[in-house]
Amino acid sequence: MSAVWGGFRRLADFRGRDRRGRFWPYALVVAVLLYVGMAAAMIPTMSGVFEEAARYAAENPEQVTVTAGPGHYSVQIHDPEAQLMPDMSGLFWAVRTVFVVAGVLLAAAVTRRLHDTGRAGWWGLPPLLFAAIASILFPTVMEQMMQSEEVAVAPFLLLLANNMLYLASLIGLIVLLCLKGASGPNRYGPEPG
Repeated sequence: MSAVWGGFRRLADFRGRDRRGRFWPYALVVAVLLYVGMAAAMIPTMSGVFEEAARYAAENPEQVTVTAGPGHYSVQIHDPEAQLMPDMSGLFWAVRTVFVVAGVLLAAAVTRRLHDTGRAGWWGLPPLLFAAIASILFPTVMEQMMQSEEVAVAPFLLLLANNMLYLASLIGLIVLLCLKGASGPNRYGPEPG
């Protein structure tokens, strides 16, 4: 627990070094908070979608097929003119906010962990850059897909390429964060105790 509290106490401390044993417990707590935040952001919007589908099914029984059984419930709507998708802009802003908070919570800890391996903190930026690009592209691509019968291939492929680069850079960063720290002092400070 001291590693977790230490991570929260040092949110703005980009100096020095942290060993794996101090970094990973804190990073895992932040990851759990990230997923809880994502769920909290998504549940209201998705509940609205399900409620709207159920309302439409009740009002237009000839346009739907409802399948229910143990452990599942499905509503298939056959009316291509039905407008059931809610405004997703609030969800996109909530997801962006959750990612910004996670970035703020992890920035200093990732920097100190990278310092321990002898690397500058800048090595932690590529995943943030690609996540920021995705947060701009994804709503645009979704809006284009909902407004048109034809899929805009170029923005979709750009988003796909960006997401692949995000995953590659995230995996690369995780590998760097898993490396053993440098023995003895390095240019970022003395070896952590």
